[in-house]
Order: sequence, then C-alpha cells, then structure tokens
Amino acid sequence: MENEFRDRQPEQEAPAQSAGAPASASSGAATIELPSDALALIPVRNLVLFPGLVAPIAVGREGSVRAAQNAARTNRQVGVILQRSPDVEEPQGSDLHEFGTVANILRYVTTPDGAHHVICQGVQRFRIIELLEGFPFLVARVQRFEDPEITTSEIEARLIQLKTKSQEVLQLLPQAPAELSASIQNMTSTPVLSDFIAGLMEIKPQEKQEVLETVDVIARADKVLALLAHQIEVLRISRDIDQQTKARFEDRQREVMLREQLKTIQQELGEVDGNSAELAELSERITKAQMPEEAEKQARKELKRLERIPEASTEYSMIRTYLDWLIELPWSVSTEDRIDIAEARRILDEDHYGLEKIKRRILEYLAVRKLNPNGKSPVLCFAGPPGVGKTSLGQSIAKATGRKFVRLSLGGVHDEAEIRGHRRTYIGALPGNVIQALHKAGANNCVMMLDEVDKLGASVQGDPAAALLEVLDPEQNNTFRDNYLGVPFDLSRVLFIATANVLDSIPGPLRDRMEVISLPGYTEEEKAQIARRYLVPRQLEANGLRAEQCEITDAAIREVINGYTREAGVRNLEREIGSAFRHAAMSIAEGTAEHVRIDVADLHTVLGPRRYESEIAMRTGLPGVATGLAWTPVGGDILFIEASRTPGSGKLILTGQLGEVMRESAQAALTLLKARAASLNIDASLFERNDIHVHVPAGAIPKDGPSAGVAMFIALSSLMTDTPVPPDRAMTGEISLRGLVLPVGGIKEKVLAALRAGIKTVMLPARNRKDVDDIPEDSRKQLQFIFLETVEDALRAVATTEAKGEALVE
Repeated sequence: MENEFRDRQPEQEAPAQSAGAPASASSGAATIELPSDALALIPVRNLVLFPGLVAPIAVGREGSVRAAQNAARTNRQVGVILQRSPDVEEPQGSDLHEFGTVANILRYVTTPDGAHHVICQGVQRFRIIELLEGFPFLVARVQRFEDPEITTSEIEARLIQLKTKSQEVLQLLPQAPAELSASIQNMTSTPVLSDFIAGLMEIKPQEKQEVLETVDVIARADKVLALLAHQIEVLRISRDIDQQTKARFEDRQREVMLREQLKTIQQELGEVDGNSAELAELSERITKAQMPEEAEKQARKELKRLERIPEASTEYSMIRTYLDWLIELPWSVSTEDRIDIAEARRILDEDHYGLEKIKRRILEYLAVRKLNPNGKSPVLCFAGPPGVGKTSLGQSIAKATGRKFVRLSLGGVHDEAEIRGHRRTYIGALPGNVIQALHKAGANNCVMMLDEVDKLGASVQGDPAAALLEVLDPEQNNTFRDNYLGVPFDLSRVLFIATANVLDSIPGPLRDRMEVISLPGYTEEEKAQIARRYLVPRQLEANGLRAEQCEITDAAIREVINGYTREAGVRNLEREIGSAFRHAAMSIAEGTAEHVRIDVADLHTVLGPRRYESEIAMRTGLPGVATGLAWTPVGGDILFIEASRTPGSGKLILTGQLGEVMRESAQAALTLLKARAASLNIDASLFERNDIHVHVPAGAIPKDGPSAGVAMFIALSSLMTDTPVPPDRAMTGEISLRGLVLPVGGIKEKVLAALRAGIKTVMLPARNRKDVDDIPEDSRKQLQFIFLETVEDALRAVATTEAKGEALVE
C-alpha cells in the first residue's frame, strides 16, 4: 500500500512541510482547539492501523480533510478508526468501531488531481468514551491504552512462538524480504511484535480489528498465533497445489516435447500426415471442454483411434463427428440464475393476463430455486386447451430466470431413438432430440419445453413416452445416457416444462413424474382484456399499421368473441382481429382512407355474417328437451338432450354417436325414472306401449362420458310428465340407480361454456361445490348455482321457473 502511494508522481507538497502543515494551512483557515482528552477522528473503510506501524491514508470526506488539516496545523494526534460498513458515506457514532489507534501525522500530501493523503504512524490504542458535538469533523473523548512493560514466563513463551510461527510463514512466502525476518527476530516486546505481525498479515479488516480491540497482552498474542497457524496451513496447501500443478505441467511439457520429436522423426522419414494440426486442435478442445472424467476418457480414447485411421476412411468422419458432438456439448457451461421474485411477477403479469393460480405456482418454484439453488427441479406439465398460453408461459419462466429457452416438439414422435439417439453403428446416426436441444441452448441449465407430450405415439421403433421416463425423473436424469454419446450427461439442472391438451393419452408412469398444472379456458372478459393488451398491438405491427391509423372498439372485440369464435383459447380470436386489420390495411394502402375505425356495424362487411348464434335461440320450452354441459379437449360446451316417444313396444333408441358410457347413462336414467314413476304420477303402462328415442344433436361428433346422466333423467322425466324444462338452466352430473347425483370433472370449463351460451342457472353435483372456487369471480356473479344431492333436487330445480333447492348465489 505504501509503495503504491510513493509511485504516485508528481507530488505537490506544502511549503511548510517541515512544520507538518498542509498546503491549505496558509489559506487563513481558523485553527480549532480540542479538549486535552479528545481526538479528531478519521474514519477509514478497510484499513486497521496498529501501534508502531506506518500507513498512507487517502482522505476524501470533507470532515476527514478538516480533521487532518487541523491536526497538522496544531501538531496534534488524530484517531484512525475503522467503519463497521465500508458502504456508509457519512459515518456517525454507531457506524464506527469502539476501538481505534492514536496516530501521528508524518506527512500531509495533496496530489495534482486534488486528492488528500496523510502518512500516519500508529502510537497507541484508544477507546471512544463519547462523541463531542459542535465541531466540523468527528471528535471524541477517548481512553488511551499503554502496553505494560512487564515480562513473565507466559509472555516470553508467546514471544518465542510468535517469532517461530512468523519465520514459518516467511519461509512459505515466495520472495519474502530478508530484512523483515531480521526485524522480527530483533524484537523483544511481545505486544509490539503481536501488533507488527497482525498489521502485516493479509487477513480481513474485521479480524485485524478483533486483534486491535484485545488489550490484554497474552490474549492478543494468542489471537495472532491462531491467525498465524491458519495462515501457515493455507500456505502449505497452496504450496502443495502449486507443486502438483508444476509436476503435471512438467509431465505435459515432456509429452509435448516427445510429440514434437516424434513429428520431426516422421518428417525426416516422410511419414507426416496432413491432419496432425487438426488432431492437436481436437486435443486442445477436449481439454477446454471440461468434461466429466468418464466422458473425457472416452474422448481421448476415440482421439487415439482417430490418429491411426486414414483421413479418407469413412470411419474417420464418423469418429470426427462424434468428437465434435462431445466437445461442443455444454458439460460445464451454465447461465447464472437471476431470480428476482418481484421482477418475475412483473414479467408474468406483462406477458399473460389472468392465470393467477398458474402464476402463483411459477413464483413458488422460483422462490424455492432462490432459497435452494442446488435442489432438484420439478417437472411442470401445463395441461389445457389450445391457445391458452402454455408455450408462452415457458418462455416467460426462462425470461424471469435469465436462462436459455429451447422448445422440443414431440407431436407425432413415434421412435424411441428421437429421444435417446441412435447408436453410432448406424450410418447418419445422431444424438436424440434432448441432447440436440441442449447443444442448441449452449447451457446445461436451460428451460426445455417438451411441447405436445400427449401426442407421442408408440410403434415398432419403440415407445418414446417410455424413453422420457428417465429424462423427466429428477432421481435418474443426472446420469442420462444417450445411445449416440455412450456416456452419461447430467440433466438434473435442466428445467423441463411439458405441455399437453389432454392427460388421458399420457401413460400413467410418465404422468406421475410431472406436476400437472391445469390451464382452463378464458372467460369473455379475460379474452377481451387479452385482445386489448396483447393481440391488437401484435396484429397492428404484423400488418404494418400504427395505432393512429387503425383502431377497433371494445364492443367490436366482444362481438368477435361471441359471434365469430367459439374456443377456450384466443388463437382464432387473434386470427379474426388480424383479418379485420388486413381489411383496414388495404383501404389505407389504396389511399381511400387515412384512419379506419372498426365497430360492431363494420364486422359484417369485414368478417362476413356472424358464425355463431346464441344457443338460447336453439332452445325451446317443449317437454323432453334438457340442456347438459360437456367437456371437450378445446374447452367446455353445452349439449342438448332431446327425448321423444312414439307408439311401440317399450324399446329405448339412442342416436347421436353416443359412446358406450353415455349409452349406459341413458339406460340408467330410464330405469331410475321407471322406479320413480309412481311418485312422479307417471302411468307405468306408458313405458310398455311406447318406444322412447333419446337423441343428442350434432350427430357427426362422437360423444361419451357419464356426466350427462342428470340431463338425460330430466329430459326423460320432462317427456313422460309433459312438463317443459326452463330453457335458461343447464346441468351436469352422473346418476346412480339409487338416485344419487355423483361428481364429475371439468366444472370450470363447463360453467364458462354455459355462461357463453347465455345460461342463467347451472345445476351441479353437491360434491363439486369446491370446484366453484376455480371459476373467475366476475363469472360467478353472473350465474346462479344449484347443488344437487339426488335427482329429486334436480326435479325440484326445474319444476318451476323459480330456482328451488340449495342454491349458492355469488
């Protein structure tokens, strides 16, 4: 530090340097007198000055400059004291340590750039008793400590130990000055030697401060001895490492020299191949790749084979390609996680509207990664209909964590080798898609999205879903072995995110390895917000338009949602908005308009006639018609159950492409109705003299599942009692022969479909009450819910236009 100070040239010293006054002392500044037991304090950030030692101090704060100048003018001592935190710009009493060092100012120097420096010599320890007010710099009343001149056998023993340990340190240090060793040997005072050694050691300022605050001579010497012992151990380990490195380097140098000699001999014999430089480059790249031991051993083995194979050989190119793959994989390359929960929440809210449960789960994952960076990453699976933002959520996670993002499409993959790679015995063999994606990402902790994992298909080439079992298992994927590489690769740091439309086609063991997060369809309000925030700006840019050239009203957006699209996501909604903007772009490009405003009245011209009418128009109050709710892979939908009777022999006719389970539901509903014929005042002979026909419209679409049981029972009872069902209510639920209404799935999707169709009242199984909480609050407020325990509750609910039974009105 002192040498660094002396190298600063040129120095500009005050004319009155011999008197100890700074250059500014002659400027007429007033001299401030301090009490006899007080000291002007100079706080320092990272320096601990010990008694007897000399050190330069850069004085930058205005108060410290005044304190140093005043001390230089009055030939008084100053107190050099360490700050508790070096980041504090204006330290006060609580920001300073209690102990410091009384120091004499030997020189005061001002450099040409205006910086102030003082060279101080430590004199003795002091402890702050109290800070004094009313001075333009820090002043404290202090208690000074003189080291005792007593000598005991314990103190002398520590003096000998200090000299011995310090000599060991000097022997381990390279190029230690001989004068320093002589100075230590000539010292006869234990406290002075303790301070001298502590001041020279390269230890943390906090450790030096602890030595400074130790007034007792024996305790101080013991602390310095402990620091010396630790320093000796560190230096010994460093020396051993240096010797081992040097030995390895010498071995490598010997190998390089032998290879050069071999190359010279080959040149003399005319046996030099043109690929020597290439092989040397490969060897260097293998070293730089920092592979695991097993992979590097395999690479070196293949490199030796390559050296013995002619360059024109087919096997040469195969081995060379294999080595290139091994070398270029990110074995030790990773991106640093920059996890800021508040920033991640902002990114998720900026990129996606709604999806609060999903966002919360993602933020929980990021919080766990921040607290436990080395923990195993869970495998998330986003399941939901198309167009709800599953893939873009993965991109947002990558952006929030600062990781690389790669997408792996699994739709239509039916070959196990697409996941695990081909063996190198095949011509044109390549690693699997997982390793290829890692190679593309260039980092071993990327975010890898496995898109459409439910579209995998098994074939004679194997089952790729089974190959994914190892990839997606955090307990196994740290040793994932690709068939092409033949060596294990650690996938445990990769964050895998899978997407699927339906979970039924995913094998159970694979689904068990993933944490499924459902993304249901959007409500009308959510679609409108998404369109306004994201889709409209994106389509304006895509069609070369500016906001001042074209606009679409909120009413027009809602009309597009209700009349031109019928989906759970927003993909078709974006297409229709794009169609409207293209129509506007044509008018602007032709010069017939400078500003186009698209309103509801313009949609018929721009997009054509309305494609979807309200389902209420299709419902009538005729007996035998009930409205059910259905779940589909693209969201919920309403389902009409129509029943009629004709003279016959009591047969049950089912049409509408009903699956086996749905046919059984119709038979169970008819049996249940016959059992309750008396209580419903139905003539039992009607069942024997008539054929009952149950039809579900949209006959070209296959339908299956038990959730239409309640709707079928209500339709049949309405038919047989000649009582119409109110057209503004829809129902779902499975029935049993005992008349119980059993729970079903897909409640949120079904309820949102009912809301889109203009339904006012939804009848649900009582055991599905908990699923109502998943429905957005604004949607719940528009509906009345009736919860059914038995079919009698359903009959009472449709008996009149007034809602009966247990109802929950949000």
